Amino acid sequence: MRRIAVAGFQHETNTFGATLADLGAFEMADSWPPLLRGGDVISGTWGNSLPIAGFIRAAQEHPNWEIVPLLWCSAEPSSYVTDEAFDQITSEIIALIQAAGPIDALYLDLHGAMVTQSFEDGEGAFLARVRAHVGDDLPIVVSLDLHANVTQKMVDLATAITMFRTYPHLDMAETGARAAQVLEAVFEGTHFHSAFVQGSYLIALHAQFTGDGAGQAIYDAAMALAPKGGWCEVAMGFPSADIYDAGPSVLCYAPQPAAAAQSCAALSARLAALEPEFVTPLVMPDDAAERAIASGAPIVLADVQDNAGGGASSDTTGVAHALHQAGARGALIGMVHDAPLAALAHQEGAGAFIQGALGGRIDGLDPPLVGTFEVMALSDGVFDFTGEMYAGCTAQTGPTAWVRLVAQTSDVHFVISSVRCQALDRAVFEHIGIDLKEFPILSVKSTVHYRADFDPLGYEIVPVKAAGLMTCDLAHVRYRNLRPSLRSTSSN
Repeated sequence: MRRIAVAGFQHETNTFGATLADLGAFEMADSWPPLLRGGDVISGTWGNSLPIAGFIRAAQEHPNWEIVPLLWCSAEPSSYVTDEAFDQITSEIIALIQAAGPIDALYLDLHGAMVTQSFEDGEGAFLARVRAHVGDDLPIVVSLDLHANVTQKMVDLATAITMFRTYPHLDMAETGARAAQVLEAVFEGTHFHSAFVQGSYLIALHAQFTGDGAGQAIYDAAMALAPKGGWCEVAMGFPSADIYDAGPSVLCYAPQPAAAAQSCAALSARLAALEPEFVTPLVMPDDAAERAIASGAPIVLADVQDNAGGGASSDTTGVAHALHQAGARGALIGMVHDAPLAALAHQEGAGAFIQGALGGRIDGLDPPLVGTFEVMALSDGVFDFTGEMYAGCTAQTGPTAWVRLVAQTSDVHFVISSVRCQALDRAVFEHIGIDLKEFPILSVKSTVHYRADFDPLGYEIVPVKAAGLMTCDLAHVRYRNLRPSLRSTSSN
């Protein structure tokens, strides 16, 4: 019987973000489950799309494998992970490994872009502590996010790494399952050699869409260039982390080191050649509002730089002001993170008219939208995601409200939440009673993930350059810690 311990520690760190990820952030439920221990790691992720769920399902197909669940946790993307949270979670996982008794392997569900108050390479530091406890010989297979800022340290400390290949991330569980397949080969005696190359430029997050263009091309190349008996991975990188190892990278594995190196060199060259094709223009808010009004057809104004899923506040108001001032009608914006206004809406009740200021509370990038709001409907913020990406997961956004700005010259509606949540699923709007067909203008605080659930509705897509702490116009980001050879690819 092979005993495989499984654990997860997920965070995507935006070093420009406004809030830290403390221990409480990892303990709470948000779009993903709360911190899970022991058997709850299996039951709490069963049936959803998380990588650890995919690994466990694949592992359970092996009658001679025993899964030893340890701990799994994640926190909504934000600024740095506090040292206290990192130390406590890491120490607990190591203690659980020790308490588990003899194990034959370890699977880790990580992100790849964690930055702590003390470590630029959070995953590398975590893996180093784990390796110091389990030794060099224990197989450790790791799954990473497509946005990972992969380091040589991660590669050296892991036996093998698999990564998401889609953005929106529709293959999270599949990536975990591939890690199980790799582990099976390791158990059968295959030794995988790795070759790793970091890219020479940053890719703006909104340009990393894999449904077409350069994003699709680089993953097609990864499949075509995979060495015999091995595979290739591409990380697009997370450009909102101002660290030395930020940016895209390619990683290839093969039973023969020369084959891994050859594939890696060819894939790295392909990544370099695609740089100009990753340039994806953004539209200013006023221009986007005028375009939406003139279109007459359903349109999505993607507020790409105020995405909670990238560590932004989700409370900026640039698009809201633009739509209101342009006289937009049938406009809907969500999710806006505004706990005080949501609380007031719940206090007064559905049908009430409340005076208040919406947004602009956290990072000060935009003034709030001040006025009278009609409370259209209320929700406790607990709802099931219905789209493919987060299928099986339950949102917990706290007291949530659908409100309408009372104005004669415009008709703009908002879904506001008490807990940050990226608008990547129709359920964000529909759970509170909204019929999306009644809103020809939809603005989502999301960068790319929304496309999985909204593209099938036939919306025109317009990425908007409104203020936000997840900057997509990289030419204007004040980086201080990037390696000298790394350059940014501007969005415009």
